[in-house]
Amino acid sequence: MTTTTAGILFLALLVAVLALVHVPLGDYMFRVYTGDKDSRAERLIYRVIGADPRSEQTWGSYARSVLAFSAVSILFLFIFQLVQGKLPLHLHDPATPMTPALAWNTAVSFVTNTNWQAYSGETTQGHLVQMAGLAVQNFVSAAVGMAVAVALVRGFARRHTGDLGNFWADLVRGSIRILLPISIIGAIVLIAGGAIQNFALHDQLVTTLSGAQQTIPGGPVASQEAIKELGTNGGGFYNANSAHPFENPTTWTNWFEIFLILLIPFSLPRTFGRMVNSPKQGYAIAAVMGVIALLSTSFMMWFQLQHHGTVPGAVGSAMEGVEQRFGVADSAVFASATTLTSTGAVDSFHDSYTSLGGMMTMFNMQLGEVAPGGVGSGLYGMLILAIITVFVAGLMVGRTPEYLGKKITPREIKLAASYFLVTPLIVLTGTAVAMAMPGQRAGMLNTGPHGLSEVLYAFTSAANNNGSAFAGISVNTEWYNTALGLAMVFGRFLPIVLVLALAGSLAAQGSTPESIGTLPTHRPQFVGMVVGVTVILVALTFLPMLALGPLAEGIH
Repeated sequence: MTTTTAGILFLALLVAVLALVHVPLGDYMFRVYTGDKDSRAERLIYRVIGADPRSEQTWGSYARSVLAFSAVSILFLFIFQLVQGKLPLHLHDPATPMTPALAWNTAVSFVTNTNWQAYSGETTQGHLVQMAGLAVQNFVSAAVGMAVAVALVRGFARRHTGDLGNFWADLVRGSIRILLPISIIGAIVLIAGGAIQNFALHDQLVTTLSGAQQTIPGGPVASQEAIKELGTNGGGFYNANSAHPFENPTTWTNWFEIFLILLIPFSLPRTFGRMVNSPKQGYAIAAVMGVIALLSTSFMMWFQLQHHGTVPGAVGSAMEGVEQRFGVADSAVFASATTLTSTGAVDSFHDSYTSLGGMMTMFNMQLGEVAPGGVGSGLYGMLILAIITVFVAGLMVGRTPEYLGKKITPREIKLAASYFLVTPLIVLTGTAVAMAMPGQRAGMLNTGPHGLSEVLYAFTSAANNNGSAFAGISVNTEWYNTALGLAMVFGRFLPIVLVLALAGSLAAQGSTPESIGTLPTHRPQFVGMVVGVTVILVALTFLPMLALGPLAEGIH
């Protein structure tokens, strides 16, 4: 069996299983967010935090709850890292000192679901911080994204109200009923596949292929790996991330980790369809995500496989930076999945990809990570693009655009346009400032177009809350820790506030009856329009920078 054939079968099986679980998981999440019964554990949590799950919140109150919870989480994790040397299960001699700038960057990174790591996990963070700090944020940051997505869907589904639900109830239900049980099953599967799960503070004695012995730090890896992928987080217990055999031992665990990454984001459109009482609308959104994802993955595999071997003009052979257990094709699928979502985990190093393959990883993030995107953030990002699409279609026929029975007035389109423009503004401004400063350019491993790509990738990853890196740039400096931390904060919470404001505006409207001039938004025509609008908007925004970076490198 050729490498190409094996890669196609690997991808086909992934698509088939995701299609199989789309409906049951989507329906289950619908029941989670629309039910009115609480478990005993949930009632206990509500009493501890002083929340009333039956009280409804306006968009402003919902947004304040999100921001307050996230601010407290950042402060807690920041302090937790700085005092970890006085706590149990800490590393006695960390290779990378935990400075305030690095602690700030890491705290912001995990709270914003970015999981950008300017350090080596196994030689910097103690087991207690990994478990009670970073892994906890893997759960709740994902649950925040899901809660915001559900609030936006309620904005479409409700009429003449200012209420969007209760953030605290959505947060607890998403964590307890969805993320926790699936993560437990995922961790067991990974342990069965060879991932480690222990409390060894320092070294695991292993035998290499050549028969020599090597010591590698151990730890509670499988439990963190499962939620790292399921919650589209991406931060690795080890510096090598999912290329490390303790995190991702075999080819089939590699497939399983990709499945976990895509599981919830591809099922949430079904939840959306059920909540707006139109499953066809959910299928349309899932189809847009699927078309973009398949196109991206196909291009990625083509760019990597066609350079299999040494090719003049390429950055290197396609096997450079690729773990031999997985090979080129499977690694390309992983790279697409992790950048099309907000995961950022890697089983190969994107800095070593071919010029056009590296460009695809950036382009995936610059799409807004909507195919299928992060847990929750992918759905609300795609719904924003659907709103922009019906607005463009409305301009073509000279009528007020409508989507799901809601008129898209100037207020709604201003909020949607602001949402789309925030992230590119952060990315391009951050890249321009870094490239204008000689000290920051010195952190690039390469000069010329590839060096620009390293900086552009870093800010694209941070602002889109992805967390992966080109791995060729030194970012553990006070400037980069601060600048990328700010990019993560603004790239996460400004869009969330805009989404919630849009949800509140939609919920306050009544229902606009369909007419002969209403654009059908559940047909293939609309699916194609959303795909086209998404690609064109991103191309218009980022093509000049891509031309100076990976495209120039590929042509050179």
